Amino acid sequence: MIKKFLNAFGEYFLLIGKSFRAPQKMSVFWKLLMREITDLGVNSFGLVVFTSLFVGAVVAIQMFNNFDASAFPIPQSFVGYATKAVLVLEFSPTIISLVLAGKVGSYIASSIGTMRVSEQIDALDIMGVNSASYLIFPKIVASLIFNPLLIAISITMGIFGGYIAGELTGNWTEADYETGIQMYMPNLFYYYAFIKTLVFAFIIASVPAYYGYNVKGGSLEVGRASTQAVVWTMVFIIISELLLTQMILS
Repeated sequence: MIKKFLNAFGEYFLLIGKSFRAPQKMSVFWKLLMREITDLGVNSFGLVVFTSLFVGAVVAIQMFNNFDASAFPIPQSFVGYATKAVLVLEFSPTIISLVLAGKVGSYIASSIGTMRVSEQIDALDIMGVNSASYLIFPKIVASLIFNPLLIAISITMGIFGGYIAGELTGNWTEADYETGIQMYMPNLFYYYAFIKTLVFAFIIASVPAYYGYNVKGGSLEVGRASTQAVVWTMVFIIISELLLTQMILS
């Protein structure tokens, strides 16, 4: 088991190293990059907005209930601050990345895996094209470019969701919520959120690409590879979050 894991780990880094070689034609690379930005980023916009709105509302209501039940009087403005802090530190960079791991990761693994079993990757290699760079590098770059934007949108929409929850429930006033979200929060928290996002973006693009690129068999194996890709992507996201939290916030 350990030997198999170490072999896969080594193959993963060799594949990523191969994919980071300079593109043979920049015009082709830019065309592929624009397509991947659309497939991996723009097409995930609706899911991110929908999820963030509702979870932001839930977080704000939970913060209010916890503060209201507290033995110590806590100003209602802290509902806005706590909602913002939870979204920046944990929900938006981590939970949204896990959501994207399921949506984007399965797409990457299945699309590359289908090309492998249909021998399209072999055809690229025979023609002298660096298939790893051609297929994987644009996906990694697109993910690194667009995922931070999705997380920024998620934070904004989550805060807006908390605002809507306050308007609908009447538990806190608009002025208190706006005061809370304007309260000072250390810049380190924002750096931490977006450093995590970049690391997660790389994992979301590269791990499923590895599983898709190394599929052996037919369509059934493509499905299994997609499942494994999503599972291991989530595992590596959680492990990397622990390491980054210890390194940056400790």
